[in-house]
Amino acid sequence: MKTSTLTAFSSVERGPAIAGLMIAVFLLLFLIVPVGQVIFVAFQDPNTGAFTLINFADFFGNSLFVESFFNSFYVASMSVIVASIIAMPLAYFTTRFNFSGALLIQTLGIIPLIMPPFVGAVAMQLLFGSNGSINLLLEEHLGFTIPFMEGLNGVILVESVHYFPFILINLSAALNNIDRAMEESAQNLGAHGTRLFRRIVFPLAMPGYVAGAALVFIKVFDDLGTPLLLNINNMLAPQAYLRISSIGIADPMGYVISVILVGFSLLSLWISLLALKDKDYATVQKGGGGLMRRDLRTWEKVGCYGVVILILLLVLSPHIGLTLLSFGTVWSFAVIPDGFTFDHYTTVFDTASQYITNTLLYAGIAALLDVVLATSIAYIVWRTKLVGRKWLDYGATAALAVPGVVLGIGYLRTYHSFDVPIINEPLASWWVIIVIAMTIRRLPYALRACVAAIQQVSVMLEEAAENLGATKGRTVWRIVVPLMSGGILAGFVTSFATASVELSATIMLVAKDSDAPLAFGIYEFMQSTSGRGPGAALGIIAVLFVGIGTYFSHVIIERSKKLRESNSIVAEGGTT
Repeated sequence: MKTSTLTAFSSVERGPAIAGLMIAVFLLLFLIVPVGQVIFVAFQDPNTGAFTLINFADFFGNSLFVESFFNSFYVASMSVIVASIIAMPLAYFTTRFNFSGALLIQTLGIIPLIMPPFVGAVAMQLLFGSNGSINLLLEEHLGFTIPFMEGLNGVILVESVHYFPFILINLSAALNNIDRAMEESAQNLGAHGTRLFRRIVFPLAMPGYVAGAALVFIKVFDDLGTPLLLNINNMLAPQAYLRISSIGIADPMGYVISVILVGFSLLSLWISLLALKDKDYATVQKGGGGLMRRDLRTWEKVGCYGVVILILLLVLSPHIGLTLLSFGTVWSFAVIPDGFTFDHYTTVFDTASQYITNTLLYAGIAALLDVVLATSIAYIVWRTKLVGRKWLDYGATAALAVPGVVLGIGYLRTYHSFDVPIINEPLASWWVIIVIAMTIRRLPYALRACVAAIQQVSVMLEEAAENLGATKGRTVWRIVVPLMSGGILAGFVTSFATASVELSATIMLVAKDSDAPLAFGIYEFMQSTSGRGPGAALGIIAVLFVGIGTYFSHVIIERSKKLRESNSIVAEGGTT
């Protein structure tokens, strides 16, 4: 009996066990150990190496660090509020009322996610800065200006405009799932207008709102590129970067800040879960039917369209500004550039094409590794009974809670003295470490796509193939992987598109300019006034990367969905 059990394990579970072990080692080396090293150094006495809290005492005893801590918390909290103000009208109007263009409005509302926030920061400075287009018009016609981009206000505005789609997407989905019978009951009891929204509609949509708000808080709290490009250094992420890049990897303050960044990421997720604990948001019927849509009166329609157009102009302003900047000759103390030219794009392809080539290579390899790892993890978790298999899922997903700057610092600390035999230089300064950072950072996205795909593949198809004589490996390669192809492709495209504009981790790991990716190139160009035009041109290229990738990802997902539905219909017809 024991012999047969061992034989069964060797033939069925050995392959997944080896794959699972290799993935666990990869996650251990390039996620757990670097982050653990950061945490360890934060609690280590720099002189004796003993455990201590003195580093944290020094942090809270330093006025600059305390100011940075409160600034980061303030910016993240205010960004959630501003993002909510932007997202709520779009979500409510498009799910509550019947008027043309609702789908277009939802689509345009998601476009800001295509542009990384640091890319549009300079463009928004030119539009909303003290001498920007909007303030020049206000001063000329109304005699006053508004400090949109002064100090922390600029970071809040840029971050809110970029990340509000997280709230829009989740809140719209929640509003569409509300049971309309509850709304009807409330109306029958006399609740209408804002009272109905405050007491019934919004509380029922709270899970979607909290999920989106938590994502906005985490993303803003950890963001590095936007404050740096706006020259705002008194925040936590910029301070961590500046301490390590200027003083060196031996400085304990960079590690203390990193621990605080990770801690707040986890804390915000915990608070979001706590806010929904022990509350019932279930609907009476499946799908809920969504809110009751009603037609608008003429004056209501004019008001709604006015609000929507104003919001869309605001959230699309980074794209408008970046496009003008990429084609503009000189843009200073003027509403629009003095003239237009293609020279910035010529400069990019003549002198900075290496950034584009490196990005295609790095993001391509990272995306390929992501889908291989994600497919393997999804199969091991959902198709085997290996002990500890779910920890692979937890470990890969944990990368979401690790800011890019923390991962970069962890790699520098862990692998700065680990020489690669072939090239005789430290792993931390080899371009491969950039690829690994991109892989770890984007693995959760690919994993969720692959998990969703394998959950929709019936186990009976694999059993049928094995009953016909196919080996486990052949069944996986010929049955499971092809049926998962939609999710795998979607995961690849999503990982590639988002990795191509990764800055927080890569800015820490670029050892020489010849190894720099696109995001680093944009950051370098934007440091000088003369480089803003080519930097904007690179930014437009980055937006195209992400936009095209997002489009193909949606196309793949929709085609896979339609294929599954048609197969389901055929199967049901055959059964009948």
